Amino acid sequence: MGLKNMDLGLAFLGYLFLDGLFLCMAAEHEITFDLREKVVTSLCNKSESLLLVNESYPGPTLRVRKGDTAYITVNNNGLYGLTVHCDWTRATVYGAIVVEPAEGKLYPFDKQPDGEHIIILGEWYNGYLRTMLEAAMRIGADVAPSDAYTINGQPGFSNDCYIENITIFEVARGNTYLLRIVSAVMNEEMFFGIAGHNITVVGQDGAYLKPIPTSYIMISPGQTMDVLVTANNSIDGHTSYYMVATPYSDSGGAPFNEKSTSAVLNFGGLIYNPLYPEFLPDPKNTDAADAFTKQIKALATEEHPIDVPQEIDERLFITISVNQLPCNLPEGEKCGGPGGNMHASTLNNISFQNPSVDILQAYYWNLTASTAPPLPFDTDFPAFPPVPFNYTAGDNAQYQFPSLGTKVRMIEYGQRVEIVFQGTNIGNPENHPIHLHGYSFYVVGRGYGNFDTDPNYKHDYNLVDPPRVNTIGVPKNGWVAIRFKADNPGVWFMHCHLEKHAIYGMAGVLIVKDGDNDQEKMLPPPKDGMPKC
Repeated sequence: MGLKNMDLGLAFLGYLFLDGLFLCMAAEHEITFDLREKVVTSLCNKSESLLLVNESYPGPTLRVRKGDTAYITVNNNGLYGLTVHCDWTRATVYGAIVVEPAEGKLYPFDKQPDGEHIIILGEWYNGYLRTMLEAAMRIGADVAPSDAYTINGQPGFSNDCYIENITIFEVARGNTYLLRIVSAVMNEEMFFGIAGHNITVVGQDGAYLKPIPTSYIMISPGQTMDVLVTANNSIDGHTSYYMVATPYSDSGGAPFNEKSTSAVLNFGGLIYNPLYPEFLPDPKNTDAADAFTKQIKALATEEHPIDVPQEIDERLFITISVNQLPCNLPEGEKCGGPGGNMHASTLNNISFQNPSVDILQAYYWNLTASTAPPLPFDTDFPAFPPVPFNYTAGDNAQYQFPSLGTKVRMIEYGQRVEIVFQGTNIGNPENHPIHLHGYSFYVVGRGYGNFDTDPNYKHDYNLVDPPRVNTIGVPKNGWVAIRFKADNPGVWFMHCHLEKHAIYGMAGVLIVKDGDNDQEKMLPPPKDGMPKC
């Protein structure tokens, strides 16, 4: 895969991180990640063995500047293999990567922050999660919801633990702080706010935004947001205030953890009777989620321009569905999905199947070897649903059972691509945060109902200041349109960032071919002697 220099000015989500805080003035950084199991105590003194990076939970912070290059060595001393970018393993293997402005540059804010705090939202499971996952997948069932949400690894108030299991952020009255918020939550979007304080959203997924004054945000798994808050409130003598995250779930019936998590914003001194926010939306409040999301627009200034494609070379239309598969267990055993079936999920009604050989490795063979083995994937992922239907209305039970396959979509280098993700009412519809590796993309349109695919229909796209992100929520029974230029050659995974959907097939792969010159080609494969995928 191609890997560009770190060129963002804000925080973004990462999964493997170092022990402690690294701030180097040099343009190159050499870092080692050591993964191993460690017993961690949380949630009212419950102890579990967790896979951690450098024995830190959450993972420690990597801090660099725009334009820097980081060389990272990963030593896996855990109990099983994993990739640098994990799926369910990220329940514990996660942390923040902070990319500051280049030397001598300032943030494009009216006032530079006096300080910052990193806030990582996560989940805690009582039990060894890998064992729980394997047991659920064997029978095609959902993994049980988490036992708690966390802020920087601690559940906080409302989980009957309080002071011994809460994160405290110290602030000075009158100062403005940049909060770098990362959602490492596994399966739910989250509302977030701070009692007694309004906040201003200034960035998302490593790109600056037009400032959004608000009392709350809605953030999806895999997303990051940069928020300014001024510690200037004094309500009834309070010197400490809860910051709270609560789940948002618009699913009709899927189980989820309905608890909240909290930390404390403290103005110094002893913490006594912190004020709790009363304004956060309830877990089913789609209007509140939409009201926030619709405000998100790129900063789009001369110093921080956007480059959204105005014309399109290749269009993809991809449906998103939660499906089922017939039970395939031996006679006498029961599957755990709806109606005795097994859970499945799809893109364009194809449930992605893990290949026998890593797709990236196989693609390297195909590019470089004179005699390469057969590819373990097909290159015919469809640009349009194989069978069009009324995606968001009517009885669509006939489309409940999908096809299975390991299919990729080949894209020529330099193509200007538009992808429309269309939600469906198959199974249990809900909002799906879709993430694309290797690219940030522009969100140019969003709506409810069926997207109009008539080439003569003119959509009311935002081509002036669309946000540039790497994860976007596709609304329940709605659609999202994104655009990007395919200028990063490589093998790129595309998937729902709700892990319960990704593991059952709501995924696909885009392969962007090499361009003509050396700067438009994939990096060479690892040297001989490196472990194979």
